[in-house]
Amino acid sequence: MSHNVRAAIIGATGYGGAEVIRLLQAHPLVKITSVISTSNAGAPLADHFPHLQEVVVDILDQLDVDLIAGKADVVFLATPAGVSAELSPKLLAAGLKVIDISGDLRLKSSSDYEKWYKKKPASEDILAKSIYALSEVFGDEVKGSDLIANPGCYPTATLLGLIPAVKAGWIDPSTIIIDAKSGVSGAGRSVSLGVHYAEVNENLNVYKVNKHQHIPEIEQALSRVAGKPVVTTFTTHLVPMTRGIMSTMYATVNGEHTAAEFIELYRQFYEGRKFVRIRQEGKFPSTKEVYGSNYCDIGFSVDERTGRVTIVSVIDNVVKGAAGQAIQNLNLMYGWEETTGLLFAPVYP
Repeated sequence: MSHNVRAAIIGATGYGGAEVIRLLQAHPLVKITSVISTSNAGAPLADHFPHLQEVVVDILDQLDVDLIAGKADVVFLATPAGVSAELSPKLLAAGLKVIDISGDLRLKSSSDYEKWYKKKPASEDILAKSIYALSEVFGDEVKGSDLIANPGCYPTATLLGLIPAVKAGWIDPSTIIIDAKSGVSGAGRSVSLGVHYAEVNENLNVYKVNKHQHIPEIEQALSRVAGKPVVTTFTTHLVPMTRGIMSTMYATVNGEHTAAEFIELYRQFYEGRKFVRIRQEGKFPSTKEVYGSNYCDIGFSVDERTGRVTIVSVIDNVVKGAAGQAIQNLNLMYGWEETTGLLFAPVYP
């Protein structure tokens, strides 16, 4: 196949940007034509990521919208919160398609964004135009779109684990409790005390209790599916590993449904969507089993004694939770097979 689409990556020296680059190297229909860093323009990308030496030989470009428009058709924004809100309108006006991996365009309510992210929100017209692209659930809306809001890492694992049961009415949304754990790469590449090796190693931390910015994103999607407001308890923990997210979710079952019935419900819901894998009864996924891949693996247990279901969902936070799903959405955007460039096995052990 020939390269049909030219791609630029803004924020190429962060973990998310580097992962987009790594994955696009295997994409048969995309050519990377620009890697961009506002603070490191003019330096070789390999100076920041030696593992890309002689793989990606690009010199980092400046952030110049006209320059990008002359080189690319689509732009991946792997930027900190607050950047995309300002930059996306300019890129769209230059005729570029935009896939935003940051959180700027996920929340439809600008007041919610300002409350949870503590930054100036994007304009109302940009928020209205953006498609919240949880690929396996809202992917049909992505085709032909120019502006994609890529879901967050925690919401991806959590929503893929909850939405089929919520949509079917098999669980009471008001009883949902989410216990989520992530590897350290989810904090990004910036140095801080919270991700210092001596602080993280042989330790387990709870953080942003009842304050995590992904709470409104999860509730927004669940409310949309449920057809009524959904409020959840969502607690995050930092685990001393590099990659991976495990969301363990609990909810009261409506009626009487066995684990086997949940498994069948989810297999039917995700039929044909190759990146969601449902475990057999009594089997639960671990983060290592999706490491480096675009898969989300889900397992179930129904406790007849308490009338509650436990749902365990795992992803690689940098792939399915960021770069991999962004490329999956690129495929959907252009009408390609959604697995293009992403069908590789997890790295194990």
